[in-house]
Amino acid sequence: MNSLVQRIDRIIEEQSLLKHKFYIMWNEGKLSLESLNGYSKEYFQLVKSVPSFIGAIMENSPDNLRSEIASNQQEEYEHIGPWIKFAGALGVSQKYLENYKGLDKTGHAISNLSSLMNSFEEGAAAMYALEQEIPKISISKIDGLRKFYGIVDDDSIEYFRLHAEADIRHAALWRRILESIATSREEDLVRTANESLITQNLLLDSCCEAYC
Repeated sequence: MNSLVQRIDRIIEEQSLLKHKFYIMWNEGKLSLESLNGYSKEYFQLVKSVPSFIGAIMENSPDNLRSEIASNQQEEYEHIGPWIKFAGALGVSQKYLENYKGLDKTGHAISNLSSLMNSFEEGAAAMYALEQEIPKISISKIDGLRKFYGIVDDDSIEYFRLHAEADIRHAALWRRILESIATSREEDLVRTANESLITQNLLLDSCCEAYC
């Protein structure tokens, strides 16, 4: 395996979101439904931003990759609706969700992630660090929702079911890009991936501080 990808994979494991207090509590059934309600509002700020992240990368991408990146972007647009259904199952109306701006720390996290998408290579590193672990996280979320929170219907968990599959493909694209990048960029891209993970954890910090 490419040494850059190996190093980023280690960072993903070290800073795994599944080690964050909020997701530990989720998977142990220790969150309240009010906590999940709050989380659905904060995380929506990321869900609705991901298509624009991918769009920024696509603007700087080689022509031969644009259609594949555009396909990923379209899938992310299509995943906004399933998140709205998940939030609805927790009592958050679509109108409220679409008008909600997020907490200050949430906004800081989204802004930080957005700033990592300004070049093709850095965007690929940031998105790989974002999407590589999502299939595993999504499966754990589904298990927790079913086991502890009474959220079992297909519409309510569709977002996580989709991401358990789609982000395997999405992460594979970013990995393929990273494997083709010159080793002279390795240190910069490792730093970018690390910043992506720090920022993702910051978003969960926002949820934990406000809703736990």
